[in-house]
Amino acid sequence: IHIALFDDTPRHRDNIIQNIRNGEYDGVTFHRVIRIFMIQTGDPATRPGAEPVDTTLQPERIPAEIVYPKYFHQRGFVGAARDGDDENPQRMSDKFQFYIITGKICSDADLDGYEMAREEREAQFLFDHLCDKNKAEIDALRAARQPRKLSDRLESLLDEARMTVSENPPLTYTKSQRSTYRSKGGAPWLDGEYTVFGEVVEGMAVVEKIQKIKTDANDVPNVEIRIIKAYIR
Repeated sequence: IHIALFDDTPRHRDNIIQNIRNGEYDGVTFHRVIRIFMIQTGDPATRPGAEPVDTTLQPERIPAEIVYPKYFHQRGFVGAARDGDDENPQRMSDKFQFYIITGKICSDADLDGYEMAREEREAQFLFDHLCDKNKAEIDALRAARQPRKLSDRLESLLDEARMTVSENPPLTYTKSQRSTYRSKGGAPWLDGEYTVFGEVVEGMAVVEKIQKIKTDANDVPNVEIRIIKAYIR
């Protein structure tokens, strides 16, 4: 699988190059595989004889370089894995793990749905923030046992959140992106949330073969598939 790295995500480019030079990817497995979505690899803990991971240590991370809408999760593009927003609100990337998108063909209706779902998530996040900001007032209404006034106040905060998000949508798909997702496919629900730093330029047939392997309930392949050697051309 030949991957081209993007120069306008320089931290991720340089990190991957250094990992390769250090032999970090030699012998690691594709430890997470989800059909019509992606294949994931790069975890040093999956190498033969690797030391157990100390979960008490903070994982090594790379600052996010989300170059959107230029780079998006179309089929064959490569992104950096990361921890979730709760423990990683800055969306920093894992130092080692990455994924290759196989994805699925998406209709305009699908893309509209992803946009709406993202807006709703953002509105909920803003609503929670507004509730924290107005906590004293809300607690006072609860203590006074005024359920109608409390309900009206919460409803007004939710309306405020939804209005703010609708006026400044978090992400929309361009005409070009929609065309690509309709024709080639991908994973648009990840756009704007993960760093895309490369593209498969040769070997998608190998990627396809890996994504079709049978997996267990945790998306771990039943048969180990390892990177024999990673190198720089």
